[in-house]
Amino acid sequence: MTYRTITIDGPAGSGKSSVAKEIAKRLKYTFLDTGAIYRAAAVIVEKAGCDIHNDKECASVLAKADIRITAGKIFANGRDVTDEIRSHHISELASAIAAHPSVREELFDIQRAFKGSTSLVAEGRDTGTAVFPDADIKFYLDATPEERARRRYSESVNKGNDILIGQVLLDLERRDKRDSTRTASPLIIPENSFVVDTTHLIFEEVVEKILSIINERLTD
Repeated sequence: MTYRTITIDGPAGSGKSSVAKEIAKRLKYTFLDTGAIYRAAAVIVEKAGCDIHNDKECASVLAKADIRITAGKIFANGRDVTDEIRSHHISELASAIAAHPSVREELFDIQRAFKGSTSLVAEGRDTGTAVFPDADIKFYLDATPEERARRRYSESVNKGNDILIGQVLLDLERRDKRDSTRTASPLIIPENSFVVDTTHLIFEEVVEKILSIINERLTD
């Protein structure tokens, strides 16, 4: 049986997580949320009291960590952290440790272990460049910083968080810069990928556009 790997990368707020999950559902592929793996790693690093600016210290803790995704839930050293990892604090911490080369190397093995036993839709910031450079089809989703901030702000408000949209935009721009300028697997548009600007598209339009490309490519 031939297993396929589809990657969907992009910056925060571009819609890649929800789109990738829906694509995987419709294709009956496994959904791999690589961002959740980094967030789980952030929980482990914080609990261990590591200096988040120390690459080797963080990597050393993660080398002994157990991060698993089971039935849509993510576990960090045996503890269900599915809800905990969605906090703004953990998101920022995950972005900080993701800049460390040794941390990324430790987490690559977890991500790559999914390939070969199932067809995948993997989403993240370097799935089409560093994790699965030989993916069958690659996508890069993007949107203007203002639109991405608006989406993140709406998500935060719906969760009951009290935050200003100006602060959301500032945090997002700072994260964009950190993700795109880090030395280890920076956020870039993967070679031979399909770029989809989601700024003026509703969710279903993005999904249909990506499915159309996938069906065309897999048929060819």
